[in-house]
Amino acid sequence: MRTYVPRGRDTETIEQGGGWFVLDASGLVMGRVATRIARILIGKDKANYTPNLDCGDHVVVINADKIRLTGNKLEQKIYRHHSGFPGGLKEVPAKRLRPTRADWMLREAVLGMLPKNKLRALRAKKLRIYLDDKGLARHTGQKPQLLPQ
Repeated sequence: MRTYVPRGRDTETIEQGGGWFVLDASGLVMGRVATRIARILIGKDKANYTPNLDCGDHVVVINADKIRLTGNKLEQKIYRHHSGFPGGLKEVPAKRLRPTRADWMLREAVLGMLPKNKLRALRAKKLRIYLDDKGLARHTGQKPQLLPQ
């Protein structure tokens, strides 16, 4: 008996089954939500998963501003970026970033869990994060399914 492995030309049939999912992040832990989203974007839970093809689904996250950080991460976690100039290291603690940029924090967590390869940008495009539940109205045409908590 042979194992069926989808190829690049079979991506149309894979994409037809591509679904849309909604995840309400209110009260959930950021790291656990990020791993769950990454699995869906990669398509690991599907029967036709192939590592070299983008066979994941779209994910819409609502209420990202109500996401939880465990332990002392709110005070101790620091987001860093560098401007490229000498002395250009910028550090912002999660406590200052969370009220306005909670969607960016969750996106960074999810992107850090995706494989660093050519499919990463395609998978990242399938993620939409909104601070409140009003962003869901934009995706009613896709008929997204609600993921259980």
